Amino acid sequence: MVANLYLLGVMLLQAATQWDLRSMWGTMSWIARIVVFILFILSAWSLGVMIDRAMMYSAARKQSRIFVQQVAGALREGKLDEAISIAERNKKSHIAKVVATGLSEFQSASAQVSESEVVEAAKRGLERSVAIVHAEMKRGLSGLATIGSTAPFVGLFGTVVGIINAFKGIQAEKATGLSAVAGGISEALVTTALGLLVAVPAVWAYNYFTNKVEAFDVEMDNSSMELVNYFITRRGGKK
Repeated sequence: MVANLYLLGVMLLQAATQWDLRSMWGTMSWIARIVVFILFILSAWSLGVMIDRAMMYSAARKQSRIFVQQVAGALREGKLDEAISIAERNKKSHIAKVVATGLSEFQSASAQVSESEVVEAAKRGLERSVAIVHAEMKRGLSGLATIGSTAPFVGLFGTVVGIINAFKGIQAEKATGLSAVAGGISEALVTTALGLLVAVPAVWAYNYFTNKVEAFDVEMDNSSMELVNYFITRRGGKK
């Protein structure tokens, strides 16, 4: 028993030294190469989305902190034009985008509709702005979810192809030793590993960024409600 395990270990070690990535790529079938190429494209695309979303969310968080501090004073003094200009200077802030739209709608509605409809018009503008910003924040996340759910199956397809090639090797060499199936098995294991390597980070990133977007949604909803209350108070003070 011990001797058999030793011989198996020696055979595996010899196969490992003979099958590096370069030689394995040379022996891969064209179907397996296509699978690897597709997984590489999916990995590069998901990495690009991760970097883009991380930079966007970080900038939104930083500028929102600055915007909230600056706009609070302008609103207390009733300087709506100044508040809008502050929002335009912080274009990457999700809160600034919503507040700017609400203030613009409030100003334009004040000159066009009756007193009772001003706040409602501003409220509808805020709702539209929140929906638009939410869509911008979620852009690309559905792609991460798709990659996370499909990449393992793409790798599994490569696994099936590798197993088929392993059996072809057995048939071609009329032998059942490790050397007859090493190429196909290596091909199958590599595509499986690549599929998981692409899928796992994509799923993690999707869950992480989805939680971020939900937090941004809460902040935008709270800002919208506070701005509507400000409009109501402002209209009531004028009366």
